[in-house]
Amino acid sequence: MSRVSPKVLALLGALTLVWGTNWPLFRIALDELPVFTFRALVLSSAVIMLTTILLIRRESFAVPKGKWPALILASAMNIGIWNIATSLAVLYIPSGHASVLAYTMPLWVAVLGFVVFGQKLTGRLLAAIAIGAAAVAALMIPNFKSYASAPLGLFWGLLAGFCWAVGTFVVKRTNWSGMGLSLTFWQVLITLPPIALGALVFDGLPKHWPSTQALAATIYTGAIPMALGTATWFTLVKLLPAQVAALSSIAIPIVAIVSGILLLKEPLSALQAVAIGSTVISLWLALVPGRQR
Repeated sequence: MSRVSPKVLALLGALTLVWGTNWPLFRIALDELPVFTFRALVLSSAVIMLTTILLIRRESFAVPKGKWPALILASAMNIGIWNIATSLAVLYIPSGHASVLAYTMPLWVAVLGFVVFGQKLTGRLLAAIAIGAAAVAALMIPNFKSYASAPLGLFWGLLAGFCWAVGTFVVKRTNWSGMGLSLTFWQVLITLPPIALGALVFDGLPKHWPSTQALAATIYTGAIPMALGTATWFTLVKLLPAQVAALSSIAIPIVAIVSGILLLKEPLSALQAVAIGSTVISLWLALVPGRQR
C-alpha cells in the first residue's frame, strides 16, 4: 500500500473534525425540531450552499450522458436512505447509539468488496478492519439491552451503514467525467423532495418557530457538514481505495464522543477509552504503509 499524501490526510482530518463535532449540534436542533423537518431544512441549506459555490466558481451542473441511473442510486444510498434510516433508528434507540451502528459502514465495505467484487484484503488491512470492529463493539456493548428491546432501532441503524457502503462503491466504481462539486449537489438535490414530503406526512406543518440556537445548528449542519463535508467525503472516495476510505470514517464517532464529553459534559467510560485507542491503531494500519522489504 502506497503512502497517503499530505493532501488526503488533511482532507481526512478536516472531515473527521467537521462530521464528528456535528453530533452535539444535531442533538441541539432535534430538541426543538422533528426529525424529518430537521432533515429537510438541512438538505435545503446544503442545496443553497452548493448552488452558491458552483455559481461563484462557474462550474458546470451537467451530468455526463448515461450517468443518471448511477447518480440516482448513489443519491438513494448515500443520502436518501441514510437520512431516512438514521431518522427511524433514533425513534427506537438513542441517537448516539444509532450513530455507532451507522458507522459500521467500513465493515460492510470490506464484506461487499470481498464477496461481490472479489477484492483482496491484505493482512494489514484485515488487521485494521478487525481492530476497527473491536472499536465499534466497544461502543455498542453498553447498549445491548437497548438493542434487545428495540430491534427496529438496530435494524435501521445497520441498514444506514450498509446503504452507505453500497453508495461508496457506486461513487468509487463510476466514472464521473467532468463532475466535481456537482456530484454532491445533484445527490443532495435528488434527495430533498422525498425527505420534504416525509416531513409533511410525518411531521406536518411547523407549529412554532425554532430558537436561534436550534436554527443556527440546523443551517450550519446543512451548509458545512452536509454540503462541504459530503463533498470532501466523495473526494476521499475517489482518491483512496474503497476499504481505506471507509476505514477512515471510523474516527468520526470517536470525535463525536470526545466532543460530547467536552461540550455536553458526557462521561467517558472505560469501553469508550478502549474504542478510542482501537480506532487510532486501526487508522494507523489502514493509512500508514508498512516497511517495504
